Amino acid sequence: MPDDRPLPRDRKARIAVLDDYMGVAHRMADWSRLEDRAELTFLTDPLPAGGVAEALAPYDAICLLRERTPIPGDVLRALPDLKAIAMTGRRNRTLDDETARDLGITVMTTEGSGNGIYATVELAWGHIIALMRCIPEENVAMHKGAWQTRLGSALYGRTLGLVGLGKLGSRMAGVAQAFGMNVIAWSPNLTTERASEGGAEYADKATLFAEADVISLHLVLGPSTRGIVGAEDLGRMKSDAILVNTSRGPLVDQNALLEALRTRSIRGAGIDVYDREPLPADHPIRDMDNALLTPHLGYATQETFRAFYGDCVDNLDGWLDGAPKRVLEG
Repeated sequence: MPDDRPLPRDRKARIAVLDDYMGVAHRMADWSRLEDRAELTFLTDPLPAGGVAEALAPYDAICLLRERTPIPGDVLRALPDLKAIAMTGRRNRTLDDETARDLGITVMTTEGSGNGIYATVELAWGHIIALMRCIPEENVAMHKGAWQTRLGSALYGRTLGLVGLGKLGSRMAGVAQAFGMNVIAWSPNLTTERASEGGAEYADKATLFAEADVISLHLVLGPSTRGIVGAEDLGRMKSDAILVNTSRGPLVDQNALLEALRTRSIRGAGIDVYDREPLPADHPIRDMDNALLTPHLGYATQETFRAFYGDCVDNLDGWLDGAPKRVLEG
C-alpha cells in the first residue's frame, strides 16, 4: 500500500464540501478552524452524472455527506491529486474506501449521528400519521377555503408490519405499542425469539403483507435485499393499507410500486428514498396523488448535521496538521 499522499506545500489546501443541497453546512460547524490552511468550497448542486471526477479534480480533499454522491473506484483513480476524504458516518456504501486507501488517500469517519440516530423513525411516523389522517390533502384543501374533505383512519387497534426489526425497527415497534397498535415483523433472518425481543410477533412474509394496515421498511440494502418487496408482495396488501419506505429505495420494485399506486390497489405510500437521488423532476411518482414524498430527509436534522460536520471539521483540522483523526482502517 502506498504512503498517504502529501499535503500541498506551496498553497492552501483546497477542500470541497459536497451535496450541501440546503446550503446549511457552513453553519453546522466551525469551519473557520480550517481557513488559515485551506480554501473551502460548499457545493450546493448535485455533481453531473459522468462528470464527478472532472468536477472534483481541483480539490485536495472532499467532505462527503453519507450515501449521496457515489465515489467509486474509477472516480478515485481519475483523481491523482485527491489526498483526503472526510466522510460522515462510520461507513459509506457509495464510497470505495478500499480503493481510496490503496491509492494513498486518507479516509476519515465520524462517530455517528449524535441525537439524530432515531430521526428516521420519527420521519417514518410522520409519513404514517400524515397518510392515515389525510393531512397533506386536508392542508391543501384548507388553503383553498374548503373544510373537512376526507375521512382518515385511527392507528389504535391497527396492525403495523415491520420489514426489518433491527435497531430502528425495534424503535418503530415501541412507538406502535404506545399508539395501541399490534406489531408483526418479518425479515430474511428473523426468528420468533428475536421478534419477541424486538417488541413484535413474528409473521412470515406473505402473512405480514396480507394482514398489516401499515407496512414500514427497515432493512439494510444489499444483494439479498435489493427488490425484496415486489409485485407479488404489494398485490397481497389490503386495498386500504399503506407502505412506508424511509430505508432505501431499491428495496422495493419501483415499477410494481408505481402500478400499485396508479391502480390504487393500495391506499398510498410514504416514500423518502429512491432508486436515483436526487429524484428526477420528471419521475412518474411525482404525479401520484396517493404518494407522500420527501427528499431523503431521514437523517437530515440539525442534530445529525451538527454531529457529522463537527467531526468532519475536527478530522480535517487534524489532517491539515499532519495528524488525521478517526482514520478508517482496512
